[in-house]
Amino acid sequence: MVERNNLKIYNSLTSDKEKFESITPDFVGMYVCGPTVYSNVHLGNVRTFMSFDIVYRYLKHLGYKVRYVRNITDVGHLESDADTGEDKISKKARLEQLEPMEIVQTYTNDFHNVLLQFNNIPPSVEPTATGHLIEQIEWIKILLDKGLAYESNGSVYFDVKKYNDSGYNYGELSKRDIEELMSNTRELDGQSEKKNPQDFALWKKAAPEHIMRWPSPWSDGFPGWHLECSVMSTKYLGDQFDIHGGGMDLKFPHHECEIAQAKGTTGLAPVKYWMHTNMLIMNGQKMSKSTGNTINPDELVSGNNQLFEKAFDPMIIRFFMLQAHYRSVLDLTNDGVIAAEKGFQRLMDAWQSMGEMPVSDESTFDVQAWVRTCHEKMDDDFNTPMLIAQLFEAVKIIQQIHDGGEKINQHDKMIFKLRMQEFIENVLGLKPAATDNNAKLSAAMQLLIELRNKAREDRDWALSDKIRDELAANGIVLKDGKSGTTYTV
Repeated sequence: MVERNNLKIYNSLTSDKEKFESITPDFVGMYVCGPTVYSNVHLGNVRTFMSFDIVYRYLKHLGYKVRYVRNITDVGHLESDADTGEDKISKKARLEQLEPMEIVQTYTNDFHNVLLQFNNIPPSVEPTATGHLIEQIEWIKILLDKGLAYESNGSVYFDVKKYNDSGYNYGELSKRDIEELMSNTRELDGQSEKKNPQDFALWKKAAPEHIMRWPSPWSDGFPGWHLECSVMSTKYLGDQFDIHGGGMDLKFPHHECEIAQAKGTTGLAPVKYWMHTNMLIMNGQKMSKSTGNTINPDELVSGNNQLFEKAFDPMIIRFFMLQAHYRSVLDLTNDGVIAAEKGFQRLMDAWQSMGEMPVSDESTFDVQAWVRTCHEKMDDDFNTPMLIAQLFEAVKIIQQIHDGGEKINQHDKMIFKLRMQEFIENVLGLKPAATDNNAKLSAAMQLLIELRNKAREDRDWALSDKIRDELAANGIVLKDGKSGTTYTV
């Protein structure tokens, strides 16, 4: 069994790296906030879920039995994740003239398909908010009975001031002084149903035009956004579990509210290690639909965009993302992905050449020392960029063995190959890019593009159009640009 007593995790709750010790020996419970399924998954989401896919993979590599729970929010948040506004799923259903659950199914399928493209392992349990409405209502009843929630016009809110007055600390995760916020915030009388602006919804009474609604003791309505994660995480992992993850944008208010709800209901701190991933930006700027500085996974993989010079295999994108630590801001650029593609191919070529490495009677390369260093890198808060650097040290050694500068015996060669496979495939989740198997297609397409260019030069428009149209009919789209003609499949 792999040594697993050295793993350290950066805990957002304490702002420090801490030695990882699971609550139950040999078992890890991990919850990650999943998507609200009203639109296509974006690359920032992909990075977050890929980061926790790495955590899941490495914990399993260390020999833990991991229960990984990731929810699907199919109730719908209100716009801007606030307590007022229009429901995101209902709004999308209205715009597309579909039933809300058609929207849910469409974008749940998209979410699964995209993560599968990037070789993410599915979670152990994937509960939905609508499948746990009874449990959410029961939690609200407990909080009302304890005086930590109150009803107002058919809605129910968590009383943050009452919670703090009870000896708790709303703000402990985000390091916010809620008392100061309360004293500095004023609202006009009658402007809100809430006692304090910091109070958050546990249940919202549905407006007449609100499509998604369910009966409750207080009104026909829907649960608050924060409640579902508290209910589902503890249902499947227990009142206290090891790891809770999500993007850093969820730290406040979502995760802060989860802590308050759980402590208010069970009296226990729900999570031992809180983990948060950092942002994905593009070309040095925040990704935003309003500015046009955005790209979705399919556009990046297909090449159907104006921001990148070619299509990229999902494994190239995965490799690119893992070259940055999950707590670092990652800048997605054309040059960065091109460089990652070259590095990825170099790693894959070296790995696939290991079978042909010559063997000697002795070894000058210390395989076990190299393996220990690989684990040291990952034990340091899942440091994938440092593990990748260590893999490239192996690439150098592999080349030196081929060239005769290093020697390896048969036993060490077997261990070396096995460990390379474990770190590349099992831990990092990488596999040879599909494009490696498409050399014949690429060569054939290059010939067709050249023939079409010649036809256009000769003003043979019929042949030029025929090549383009026949390819399109078979799902291959030609795109003419300033740098020449490219294609997407």
